[in-house]
Amino acid sequence: MSSDAPSTPPAEVDIDSKLIRALLESQHQDLASLPIKIMEFGWDNVMVKLGDDLALRMPRRAVAEPLILSEQKWLPELAPLLPLPIPTPIRVGKPDKGYPYHWSVLHWLPGEAADVSPPIPSEYRRLVDFLKALHSIELPANAPKNSVRDCPLVQKQIDTEKRMDVLSTETSLITSSVTRIWEKGLKAKIDVPKTWIAGDIHARNVLVDGGSISAFIDWGDMCAGDPATDLASIWGLISNAQSRKNAIDLYGMSNPTIARTKAWAVFFGVILAATGRKDTPRHARMGEAILQRLTEDD
Repeated sequence: MSSDAPSTPPAEVDIDSKLIRALLESQHQDLASLPIKIMEFGWDNVMVKLGDDLALRMPRRAVAEPLILSEQKWLPELAPLLPLPIPTPIRVGKPDKGYPYHWSVLHWLPGEAADVSPPIPSEYRRLVDFLKALHSIELPANAPKNSVRDCPLVQKQIDTEKRMDVLSTETSLITSSVTRIWEKGLKAKIDVPKTWIAGDIHARNVLVDGGSISAFIDWGDMCAGDPATDLASIWGLISNAQSRKNAIDLYGMSNPTIARTKAWAVFFGVILAATGRKDTPRHARMGEAILQRLTEDD
């Protein structure tokens, strides 16, 4: 979800098993005979299971090309410093056979997406531990930039409020609490230094195995930015109100950071609910859950 498009963007290239097999035969012949199963079509990438233990991550739009290159550069450096697995590229693929983008070969990470298999309430600890570890990694001078995620929320105000107006007429999701949280977050100062952020931690990008958070996937939006962007995932992942409060306390947020964090959660909830209602009910349910939890906590 690397853009704020009105709905799920269309693919700019067709990715099927025939193309995947041709790319493997050309560039990774030892993998070419493994079974291929296309698993997910995201906003920017297609995820493919290759055999029992490998995966392919393949851009479906040109906008994802620089993001996949960023993943290939930075994820191998971040992975050893994090307490849970992330999809670290172990091989790379290049444009070939009419396919115009770079692509990655990864280890397959077990688990189901958190929107399908939610974590148990006590997993707020694992979420916070992961985010604290990520946010404490030293930022290099050449850390990736991302104007979609590394920006003050006021830059998203016009578009987000247009979507809120539409949702207000079509649903009961935009409560007075949601509006108040959003307005308060817009005014909150950024009172912490930039950190590494994953940038797109929502329930479809987190894997859960046996009730426990097992991996964080989809790092295309990672950059140097406000950690509040990632902390918004508390409302996307944790269904229990007390556990959400515990997560805020455990991380140790200032009042301005809490305000920005909740406002980023409004943003993600609105984007998912609004775009999901057009073409992806799964995303709509994720957005609805975020906004309902924010109202509950207020």
